[in-house]
Amino acid sequence: MPPGLYFVGTPIGSARDITLRALDVLASADVIAAEDTRSLRRLLDIHGVPLNGRALVSYHDHSGAGARERLLRALEQGQSVAYASEAGMPLIADPGYDLSRAAAEAGHMVTCAPGPSAVLTALTLAGLPTDSFFFAGFLPSAAAARRKRLESLRDVPGTLVFYESPKRAAASLADMAAVLGENRQAALCRELTKKFEEVRRAALGDLAEIIKALEPRGEIVIVVDRGRSEKIREEDLESDLKRALMDHSVRDAADIVAGLHGVPRRKVYQMALKLGKD
Repeated sequence: MPPGLYFVGTPIGSARDITLRALDVLASADVIAAEDTRSLRRLLDIHGVPLNGRALVSYHDHSGAGARERLLRALEQGQSVAYASEAGMPLIADPGYDLSRAAAEAGHMVTCAPGPSAVLTALTLAGLPTDSFFFAGFLPSAAAARRKRLESLRDVPGTLVFYESPKRAAASLADMAAVLGENRQAALCRELTKKFEEVRRAALGDLAEIIKALEPRGEIVIVVDRGRSEKIREEDLESDLKRALMDHSVRDAADIVAGLHGVPRRKVYQMALKLGKD
């Protein structure tokens, strides 16, 4: 296998979800690194991939620069290095970013044998729009910080995706309902691809009440629909502009009405110019 850094996607639940290419990389790499060496060793055993004396290096967020330097030295020596996080795709709310950046900056080949992702699996199952989405990772554990983060995401023009622990799921959903709007549609996806996979779909307010009573267990992904503002009618804009133009300049009237309705100022300004001429 050509020398370089190979990121490997691993199953998020069912061990059979691993790809043939991922198995090829894990079987052929000179060095294998993992966020959790025990779980990767189990995966190798399930699929009959022998280590044959190869090093299995632990690398995670608390490994420090020493472990990263060891992997970079292997790359400098012309070796192939495979890296897998505990589940899913490396770097997606998992370690690997610093290693990827350092390897690329040093001029080494960096590539990926892609695989399962809880983000994409949840989006597929949630029944919400997928044309545009924003992965927000884990929310802060402190309530005030969590609400502040949610406020910054309220107007993102896409479906929101969060990871959450079962212990904080109820509190996070309650804050989502309060900050994002209790009528926003959402889905709580639990234990994806595992035996007890479950997807609950409801408005945020209802979902918060349901989960508070259930105390869910296992890995959780929460998917929230984008905010949907009511469409502003042209007649309403024109009516408000006419009133504003009675006491304000075209520029000021456009600023006032655009801010009132939350629409682009340019559109309102052009309409104001036309009304001013009339």
